[in-house]
Amino acid sequence: MHTKWRRRIVLGSVGLIVLAGLVYGFWPQPLPIDVATVKRAPLEVAVTEEGKTQVIDRFVVPSPVAGVAQRIELNVGDSVKRGQRLLSIEPLRPAVLDPRERAQAQARVAAAEAGLQAAEARAQAAKTEAELAAREAERITKLCETQCASRQEQDQAVARAQTARANQRSAEFAVKVARYDLDAARTALTHTASGQQGQPAELVPVVSPIDGRVLRIMHESEGAVTPGTPLLELGNPRSLEVVTDVLSEDAVRIHPGTAVAYERWGGGELHGVVTRVEPVAFTKVSALGVEEQRVRVLSDITSTPAQWRTLGDGYRVETRFVLWRGNDVLQVPASAVFRHGAGWAVFAVRDGRAVLQSVELGQRNGLADQVVRGLKEGARVVMHPDDTIHDGVRVSAR
Repeated sequence: MHTKWRRRIVLGSVGLIVLAGLVYGFWPQPLPIDVATVKRAPLEVAVTEEGKTQVIDRFVVPSPVAGVAQRIELNVGDSVKRGQRLLSIEPLRPAVLDPRERAQAQARVAAAEAGLQAAEARAQAAKTEAELAAREAERITKLCETQCASRQEQDQAVARAQTARANQRSAEFAVKVARYDLDAARTALTHTASGQQGQPAELVPVVSPIDGRVLRIMHESEGAVTPGTPLLELGNPRSLEVVTDVLSEDAVRIHPGTAVAYERWGGGELHGVVTRVEPVAFTKVSALGVEEQRVRVLSDITSTPAQWRTLGDGYRVETRFVLWRGNDVLQVPASAVFRHGAGWAVFAVRDGRAVLQSVELGQRNGLADQVVRGLKEGARVVMHPDDTIHDGVRVSAR
């Protein structure tokens, strides 16, 4: 009898062990997941595109008269001074001008004189605006130091002052160009008159209208030229701006005064500010063959010239337009957020289970999203949730 009960106990124990193993084997196991923690950290929303540098003010030196241009001895990169002789042109002996042609030549001189006066007036107006913007920026800066004005107002005032200074430089450059056009018109009239009087033709000097460097030579060798033939291109490589083509949907969020960072140009990070967003878009075909509507955005480099002295005209830079920036932002990885109805949601990890949690988001940059409501700092969320994750399912962090 004792042996019989012992056998029953042993068989019952084996059966319980087998049953327990079956239950354990078929019991749903926690799903392995990747977990992220909601935290506070700096967050920046930016648009990054490839841009290139260009000289802000450049001038193409044309031939003032028809004739034979001498060989240009200058090289690209050579420095030139205003009034320096660049080359000489031996003019063709002009035909006798009738009164109508002489009147036209005199009218061109008068038009050039009027253009110079208009350019000088615009330069004076730009100078006044630049001085006013500088005083306004100085006043806002002092108010910001006493906390009577916001940092944003200070940044906007500084950006307006920088834009006004750039407009002043361009206006002063336009005066030099207008003065050169007037000299060219007077030269054409003078040499035509001397030729009509039977005097031997003399060499017409072509001089530099500005202080700068030679950017390009379009007519290096000796040869015949006509009035208006481009000979050289001059500019100041130390006065650079950056031109960036951005998608039109990004351009609507960029405005003059937007902060810019320049990267991957061969040196450290540079800083700048947007000066102009062109109001007209153009169609550009991407590398994948997709037509895109893009907008040209121009920005000035505000870092000290010593930091970008090796940059030149036409150099490639990576432009990052900073649309929004926060230093202490509650954020969650973007890969943890998904659409839920008309809003957004995440799977929060609580007591070993995934809990569906609706959230309200603020700024987004593609990597992280600002949490306005729904989560607290330190909460854990499921990364890359798939179809196997649902509300209440057991989970375990990998």
